[in-house]
Amino acid sequence: MAGGLEPHLEALRRELRGPAVLSVLIALIAVAITFLIWRFVQGRRSSRKAVLLLGLCDAGKTLLFARLLSGRYRDTQTSITDSSAVYRLSHDKSTNVTLIDLPGHESLRLQFLERFKAAARAIVFVVDSVAFQREVKDVAEFLYQVLVDSTVLRNAPALLIACNKQDVTMAKSAKLIQQQLEKELNTLRVTRSAAPTSLDGSATGGPAQLGKKGKDFDFSQLPMKVEFVECSARGSKGEEGEADLEGLEKWLVKVA
Repeated sequence: MAGGLEPHLEALRRELRGPAVLSVLIALIAVAITFLIWRFVQGRRSSRKAVLLLGLCDAGKTLLFARLLSGRYRDTQTSITDSSAVYRLSHDKSTNVTLIDLPGHESLRLQFLERFKAAARAIVFVVDSVAFQREVKDVAEFLYQVLVDSTVLRNAPALLIACNKQDVTMAKSAKLIQQQLEKELNTLRVTRSAAPTSLDGSATGGPAQLGKKGKDFDFSQLPMKVEFVECSARGSKGEEGEADLEGLEKWLVKVA
């Protein structure tokens, strides 16, 4: 019996050594490696649960932070430290993110960004739409520092530019703010000739490339998805009314 099976076994061994089987094995290994890489990336992303609120002083970050958490208006003052709280999504109370409001003062903002950037699942960059024309260069400078940071570039957290204070008549539109920021960021990219330093003050060895070389900068060139919304943490009816944060809340649902 064994002698009769031997030719068949030998033929099977030859088939297993054939190019077709080898191709299948290579394809299976490639699929397995791809799956492991995907699981690793997803695992790293799921471990980042923080949504950072960034922006200059008086942009309205702290009031926006309070409105998202409680819905109520409160008087705020310039923050000198971070504030954090769990934000549960209205459509699914079991899903939540950690909102972290970071100080906007020039002497503190990069220090606090350094502390929390690795945990960022998403970033909300709050802009004062009323003072924007006056502050555009400072806004662009801070945003540039965020966008060329190596950790931010590597993790590519979703980015929302929240154009706040839309309840005020003189507020600039989100479209105009986007156009002006792209113009200022392009100018910064061109004029930065010296190698920048990292957030802890050490040399980075050369400037990070912002956008695509040889093309005027626009936000679509970034590794992360960038969106703009108009909002009002104060609301059109002032302290007694509700905030206008619908666009921001919908965005938080998407990135959670």
